[in-house]
Amino acid sequence: MRGTISSSGFASGDRFVVGAWETSPIGRTIDVMWAQPDGTRVLLAPDVATADFVTSVYAFDRVDVVDLRAIATPTELTLRAGELELNLSAGGLGFPLPPRPLWFTKWLERPAAYALMGVRTWGTSPTGVQEWYQARHCRFLRSATARVGGRDLGPRGPLRPACRFGFSESPPWPSIVEVAPTLGVPDGWLEARQPRLDDVARW
Repeated sequence: MRGTISSSGFASGDRFVVGAWETSPIGRTIDVMWAQPDGTRVLLAPDVATADFVTSVYAFDRVDVVDLRAIATPTELTLRAGELELNLSAGGLGFPLPPRPLWFTKWLERPAAYALMGVRTWGTSPTGVQEWYQARHCRFLRSATARVGGRDLGPRGPLRPACRFGFSESPPWPSIVEVAPTLGVPDGWLEARQPRLDDVARW
């Protein structure tokens, strides 16, 4: 997979993690993972194929297929998803990272990233999918606004407490990260989900 992960918390207690994917097992798509103040984990997806794919890897309490429109770049995210309006802007040069082998991410990068940023770069998702998260460029947000049904969610803040979508968390500070995740599925994983994943059978 190749794309960006944009994330921010807000004073209301809402936390958002938006994956905008140029390439993925289901093609170009975008998804919004929303951790609400009471801990409810919501997925907002533009179509059933995206909802099926994301829920086959991550855990949610509610899944909504909504009208979702977004412009996503390595430095900006403008998104409308149902009643949610999200605008994020990153500044500065950020921190570029070179390509590296998966074994490096699992054995060497993982402990360093967790110690420095609280991020796990390798692990197994709640559904048994192995994931290697390789950041290619990280930029911190300089501005962020969010509204739900016209209600302003307040100033941006850290992504804490944990969102609990998967084994890892986004960096605590609001950011836009260019990423190249790799997924490894266990034997029988695709067959077990075939009734829900007809649109992604080529994965």
